[in-house]
Amino acid sequence: MKYDVSKLGVDFLNPMQQEMLQAVRKERQLVLLSPTGSGKTLAYLLPLLQLMDVKKDVLQSLVLVPSRELAIQTVDVVKRICSEVKVLACYGGRPAMDEHRQINGLRPHLIIATPGRILDHIRKQNINTETVTNLVIDEFDKSLELGFQEDMQAILGELKAVERRILLSATDCPSIPDFVGTSDYCRLSYLDEEEPVSSRISVRCVLSPEKDKLSTLKRLLCTLGTQKSLVFANHRQSVERIGAYLASEGIMANIFHGGMEQRDRERALYSFVNGSRNVFVCTDLGSRGLDIPDVDNIIHYHLPIDEESYIHRNGRTARWENVGNAYLLLGPEETLPEYAELSDGELQLPKSVPLPSLPLWATIYIGKGKKDKISRGDILGFLSKVGGLDGKQIGRIDVLPQWSYVAVQRSATKGLLARIKGQKIKGIKTIFALAE
Repeated sequence: MKYDVSKLGVDFLNPMQQEMLQAVRKERQLVLLSPTGSGKTLAYLLPLLQLMDVKKDVLQSLVLVPSRELAIQTVDVVKRICSEVKVLACYGGRPAMDEHRQINGLRPHLIIATPGRILDHIRKQNINTETVTNLVIDEFDKSLELGFQEDMQAILGELKAVERRILLSATDCPSIPDFVGTSDYCRLSYLDEEEPVSSRISVRCVLSPEKDKLSTLKRLLCTLGTQKSLVFANHRQSVERIGAYLASEGIMANIFHGGMEQRDRERALYSFVNGSRNVFVCTDLGSRGLDIPDVDNIIHYHLPIDEESYIHRNGRTARWENVGNAYLLLGPEETLPEYAELSDGELQLPKSVPLPSLPLWATIYIGKGKKDKISRGDILGFLSKVGGLDGKQIGRIDVLPQWSYVAVQRSATKGLLARIKGQKIKGIKTIFALAE
């Protein structure tokens, strides 16, 4: 099986990924413990791809992930590095019947799925579990939590033919549930490496003179300028409130939480990833199951509920050997948690600082996607020929099942929308709009 990691901007595999390539060949039961941001996704995908036989038109491998966003992103990684494997994402928030048609039409070798949706397909006999020989559970520690065990136990009970299990976690799990199927695991731990991810993160506190920390947050974001920042709050209502405040103050920010519609969550995520937004306000949903590259700053608007949440939040930055920053906002009555050790003390904010400049990119929504046989190449060609853009004015292109998002230089959007209004892409009439 051939794959090309250079398409992800990866020049070489890190030691953990190299060890996993060898370990998966030798061991049938593996546990990989490695910090968030260390490259676990590639660490399991590369050996998994090598195990699959593309000549066999059957489902061979199943990967369980904690969120729909991670399922989509992982499928995208597979497609970018390997064109031979047929891969499909299955997740809630869209009709299961559409996925059933895709399963029948594509006949995937690999499915990346959230537990609830794959269990639904299994119970409806939409997939043949008898051919699944490889199982991966990402963030398997989540399967220990209340509300997850029942689904996981039901899924694994149906996977009778599984020969190889790979479990992954960013924290040291105390035990492996009995329902996973075996206790004889080879354990690879990179949690205590000499240079952990935390050593590449500068941790500072920012003191707020008021209990309501909104104005302090604004000053911090203005100080950080156009750097990419994740702002964590503990409640959905707080995320909404912070987002509304920042918008009223002239700071462009996306919000993200579990109460939002799937389309709104996707738009928020992709427009942040492609550079159309530099600020992403979210609950702890954003600390797990999202692979967001090049995040400069983690801002704890609310203090994390525990050390594990703190680790997962901070793990969104300093990925792939990069460095990052974490800021803890402390109100007058708040104290630093014991587990949060400051590496660089307090950050003193200037009293007056200008608003950040607008992001270079803006996101264009296209109302057609993979179901309509639309590809990245189709969109690039359309925007170049019909839209009159050159390559430098077109950024990241994300093609989803039912629609697509494209990053376009902000200065070019007005003229572009006027030129492509009413035009057809690949012979199909659709909607083009600014996804702001």
